[in-house]
Amino acid sequence: MSDPARFWDKFALKYSKKPVKDMENYDKTLDRARNHLSGSDEVLEVGCGTGTTALILAPSVKEIIASDISSRMIEIAKEKAVHQQVENVRFDHATLFDENLEEGSFDVVMAFNFLHLLEDIPVGVRRVNDLLKPGGRFISKTICLREQGRRWGILLPIMKRLGFAPYVKCLKVAELEEIITSAGFEIVERGLYPPSPPCRFIVARRS
Repeated sequence: MSDPARFWDKFALKYSKKPVKDMENYDKTLDRARNHLSGSDEVLEVGCGTGTTALILAPSVKEIIASDISSRMIEIAKEKAVHQQVENVRFDHATLFDENLEEGSFDVVMAFNFLHLLEDIPVGVRRVNDLLKPGGRFISKTICLREQGRRWGILLPIMKRLGFAPYVKCLKVAELEEIITSAGFEIVERGLYPPSPPCRFIVARRS
């Protein structure tokens, strides 16, 4: 299964019912993100999945456009928004490169557990920079499996061929940070939530 949208459509319902494995570090991530949000912010979240994070952070901002390549994920997210009566989140079936996203129109772009799924991460991060207003913030958390040696680089392509995993880029923390700073960002906060396997939380400001 080479189409990532088909992969996530297939697993959307199971994914939506799966509890967060590490609530402590998930809560830490949300708490740190809130420190960089304000009630006037227009926010884009890419790779929103079934919308859990967008719906939790909605009270901290003016509006969130939350997008995902999986139409089934978006359907579930919309159902959750109605059930929770959250009105300032709009869920869109779209990619990071959707032509309806206007450059320079967002105060914040959020990408949680997303960058490692891109085949060309530098191009994706430059696109994020283009979408932000001057001084806008890019808030992300990315698993860096390369820090655990080469085994994931061997296992993940096999799992992908068997249909058990999407494309995943094995990154080192330093490599991830270099990509972000090279795209015109200044990193203003770093964290590891959790430290192992290392999930790098980064807040970066557009120059």
